[in-house]
Amino acid sequence: MENLKQCIDEAKKYIRSQSKVKPKFGVILGTGMGKLADSVTGAKVIPYDQIPHFPVSTVESHHGNLLLGKLSGVPVMMMQGRFHRYEGYSLKQVTFPVRVMKAIGCHSLIVMNAVGSMNPLIPAGSIVTVTDFINMMGDNPLIGPNDDALGPRFPDMSEPYNRKYIELMHDVALQNKLRLEKGVMIAVTGPNLETAAEYRFFRRIGADIVTMSTVPETIVAVHAGMKALALSTVTDNCLPDSLKPAKLEDILAVAGAAEPRLSALVKGFLKRFA
Repeated sequence: MENLKQCIDEAKKYIRSQSKVKPKFGVILGTGMGKLADSVTGAKVIPYDQIPHFPVSTVESHHGNLLLGKLSGVPVMMMQGRFHRYEGYSLKQVTFPVRVMKAIGCHSLIVMNAVGSMNPLIPAGSIVTVTDFINMMGDNPLIGPNDDALGPRFPDMSEPYNRKYIELMHDVALQNKLRLEKGVMIAVTGPNLETAAEYRFFRRIGADIVTMSTVPETIVAVHAGMKALALSTVTDNCLPDSLKPAKLEDILAVAGAAEPRLSALVKGFLKRFA
């Protein structure tokens, strides 16, 4: 990663040698959301460990495949499984695939994740369009020398998630008679879940939902000039006064139950661009 541009070019060259698809949207699937990949038509599946400089997913439920094909008639580059800071990767490694998406031609990024909710009006099972974020990871993927060819030194974050995309997604939800919330997301490193005191603090500073991912990818997407949209599935309630232990199997079950609704939203959204 010392020569980021060279690493991007090498990954791009390999991916293009494997597929002639020219993707317009990058898509990152989150915990329990891998089934959407089954809807990609004409998909070329490339394991991460075959792509130069790509990290490898180590988290349960995260497949390690890159897919190039069409979703709702739109060319996409889809990550079936993502990377996290808590796996030991730097944020430059975590966000490297977003750089490659941009280099290959993606003008937009749809990123999904599983989150906990501190907002009692957004309970487990809800799907949320993220309107803004708070970065509490203590790190940033843009730290270090800036390559002006990749993006500006001081990227503006007044609109990290594209407002028109958010409006369009809510229109799709309305047409499909699906409930869709809006919320502010806070990002932490994990891997431990948060304490009741931390949840209380997060809520008081304006956050509705909490994640261990997504914000680094968003920062790099905006830096690269991409339009970003984030969809979060609430898998557990994080109400400090009635906090209960969260189990991975329960989180995966809730994410799995919400997956058909999430897939319908993403496919309906992309249909508008076909």
